[in-house]
Amino acid sequence: MKHLLFDNLHVGLGKVLDLRSQQSAMTAGNIANTDTPNYKAKFIPFDELLKTTMGTDDMAMSRTRTAHLESMQGTADDPAIEEIEAPPWALDGNSVSLEREMVRLKSNALQYSTITRGITKRLSMLRFVIDSKR
Repeated sequence: MKHLLFDNLHVGLGKVLDLRSQQSAMTAGNIANTDTPNYKAKFIPFDELLKTTMGTDDMAMSRTRTAHLESMQGTADDPAIEEIEAPPWALDGNSVSLEREMVRLKSNALQYSTITRGITKRLSMLRFVIDSKR
């Protein structure tokens, strides 16, 4: 039903918000495990995933047979999660860099906020159209 009222961009932006929320929780988990030995920091690789979610990937591959391999970046509903290997100098095998995670957390929050404002603006335009028809 929501596809009748909202276009693909609106639906895609909703999925992006879900992914950003997942990334925020994953980053918080990384920060919480800063001192855990052999813990590998995790993140969602957004670059390729967003292209497929928003339908802007002109060179996207499609599976023509079930025997073909699926794409490595996952889908918006089930994103691939990558782990960062620990650098050779990390004696405890932990790959969490607190600075990198704080930057990722701030960047993710900023992008989430921006997308939320965009969706709010689109919904206010829809409300304006509905109100003008009364």
